[in-house]
Amino acid sequence: MRLLQFLCHRLGAIRLVAATSVVAVLFVACGAPGGGGGNMDLPAGAITMPGGTVKIALLLPITASGSTRKIAKGLKQAAELALFDFDNPNIALVPKDTKGTPDGARLAAESAVRDGAELIIGPLFAQEVRGVAQVARSAGIPVIAFSSDQKVAGNGVYLLSFLAGRDVPRIVSFAMSRGKRNFAVLVPQTAYGRIAEAAFAKAVAAGGGRAPVRASFPAGSSSGMAGPVKQIANAIKSGQKVDALFLPADRSELPSLAPLLAASGITSANVQFIGTGQWDFPNVDRQAALVGGWFPAPDPKGWSNFAQSYSKTFDGTPTRIASLGYDAMSLAVSLAENPRGQRYTFSQLTRESGFTGADGLFRLLPDGTSQRGLAVLEVAPGAPRVLSPAPRAFSAPSN
Repeated sequence: MRLLQFLCHRLGAIRLVAATSVVAVLFVACGAPGGGGGNMDLPAGAITMPGGTVKIALLLPITASGSTRKIAKGLKQAAELALFDFDNPNIALVPKDTKGTPDGARLAAESAVRDGAELIIGPLFAQEVRGVAQVARSAGIPVIAFSSDQKVAGNGVYLLSFLAGRDVPRIVSFAMSRGKRNFAVLVPQTAYGRIAEAAFAKAVAAGGGRAPVRASFPAGSSSGMAGPVKQIANAIKSGQKVDALFLPADRSELPSLAPLLAASGITSANVQFIGTGQWDFPNVDRQAALVGGWFPAPDPKGWSNFAQSYSKTFDGTPTRIASLGYDAMSLAVSLAENPRGQRYTFSQLTRESGFTGADGLFRLLPDGTSQRGLAVLEVAPGAPRVLSPAPRAFSAPSN
């Protein structure tokens, strides 16, 4: 692994702050007598570059069960990758196991405070964030978490995750720039659907458009989709002017919806389909009716480069949200050169220019949520193509 080779090369300078056996493990992995090399997880202790004085705690459910453990591992390894990519000698990354519970998260946060952490990255779930928040606030330590529940944001807690509805203004603005003014809406009856539809209505109204046709379908029931699809189709066939169909469905819903739409005579060839970031999954083009549809997402080159680097380093494929670990660590490193007490202040964390990570441009907002500079992609055979590139800079403050 590239990261292991890097550690071996710099073993004389790098200190791994954990049990003393960690150094022995590294020597074995680097090919000392009896060492087999090959795949190896990095130790759970702190990874410290020479002279590292800026301690960053990484709180994740490392020992949780099921798929959660894989997600936590991906976030942890991505953060480690960022640390070594930027090679900042002042950073010490200190992983802490939350066990996936509020109490475990609280104890991990207390341990991070005792260790002198200046910033907490993580945890993953909303209930964990609640367990961490009070401890971090009392200690004056900001938290950059990966939860997508906006209710836990604010008052020192920032969410770096892909938040529901935040990508909608991008796709609406692009659609309107291409002359789309009259929209139909077909949304799932879910919390996500409600958030996406509210963001859509606000963006359309702000742009002077209208959405006269609407239907919704029940979650998790392909049999319940036929009626709403027919409702949309009948409205269009009756002469109702519709330039585009807003379809904030996900990878579990689109395979059922797309054929129903096509069978009703509605495809992106005759009514422009527009989606959300939930369309950003492999093989979305397998749904023929969606080919030509538009959706907002990070520039795929950034993810591709990150995934390749991750795979070379750890001999595995990253989970999609692993890039959040890389981005959070990138932010931490970029601010580490400031003097102590001025590194992770409110003004630094929420600077208007933002930061750049694996998924491109992003910034933390004063309310604890985040904003991303997104591209607009078109579903095409083989892989989506970029119709409108992601911005290289934020043009104005976001409220």
